[in-house]
Amino acid sequence: MKLIFISGPSGSGKTTLSNRILVKFKNGIALNTDNYYKTGISSKILSIFVKGYFDRYISFNYKLFKKDFDFIVQNGMSKNVRSYNFKEKKIQSFLNEIKNIKFLIVEGIFAKEFSKTLYKKKFFLLELKTNKKSCMTRVIERDYKERGKLKKQAKNDFLKSWNIYYEKFRNEPIKRNTNEIIITKNTSIDKVLNNIFN
Repeated sequence: MKLIFISGPSGSGKTTLSNRILVKFKNGIALNTDNYYKTGISSKILSIFVKGYFDRYISFNYKLFKKDFDFIVQNGMSKNVRSYNFKEKKIQSFLNEIKNIKFLIVEGIFAKEFSKTLYKKKFFLLELKTNKKSCMTRVIERDYKERGKLKKQAKNDFLKSWNIYYEKFRNEPIKRNTNEIIITKNTSIDKVLNNIFN
């Protein structure tokens, strides 16, 4: 099974690229790390006191994500889909059996961090590099429409998120291995995808 990780700051186009891959190449599935935030009272308390909580790895339910990830990789199938409700701060699970999975996409702001936990598996990491202003515009609209935030709050949260994302990887080399590909507006996405799938 091919493993593809798509990383980048909020609003950089991770979900858009993921959907493009799923449409172009059949028998794939995507896990979005946004659907695996921790829930419960401790998460609610931490989200109040920790600045940028939802952009930090401590907010990520690694155990649940790893369970779903491992099941798909080991069985070539998925039995359910998870969706995080940002207004209620709950994870909803829906039965949706998908068989004969040939590739798995992991996308989201925690995708790169999760990829570092895979020591023996071969994977491709697509790192999206894009304009900060364009990202901010997309995030503000998304958070206003889908997550119930006021636009001013969405803008402030984005600016924190942007800084947190790049601080995490500040001292890391641009390329860790030959399977890491930097995606910019000038990158030929079709060429990159053809190289991955051929």
